[in-house]
Amino acid sequence: MRWVSGAWVVGIILLTASLTVTAKAVELGDKERGHAYAQKFCRECHAVDKDDHLLLGDVPTFQDVADSDGMSPRALAAWLTTSHPNMPDFIIPANDMDDVIAYIMSLKTPKQ
Repeated sequence: MRWVSGAWVVGIILLTASLTVTAKAVELGDKERGHAYAQKFCRECHAVDKDDHLLLGDVPTFQDVADSDGMSPRALAAWLTTSHPNMPDFIIPANDMDDVIAYIMSLKTPKQ
């Protein structure tokens, strides 16, 4: 059996580590925790669940948000951290943001 040189071993370790970091960078939060957060803090104005109906005039449902053209986790993060007309000054804490994004993205209707 031929042994791999030390440089190859180090290269493989670094590659594996970088793939792990990359995978974590695109990993969303926990959709169940995001759903619980939305039930507690967003439901007063937004239809949170897939089968909920619109509650207030022009307020989008979470389903509508998920199915918006070009909606992605990154776009949703930007959207959630920007003020909106008719929305109270509400800031989702950073430790809950990924969970809410994961929940909303889980509602996205697959394109056929």
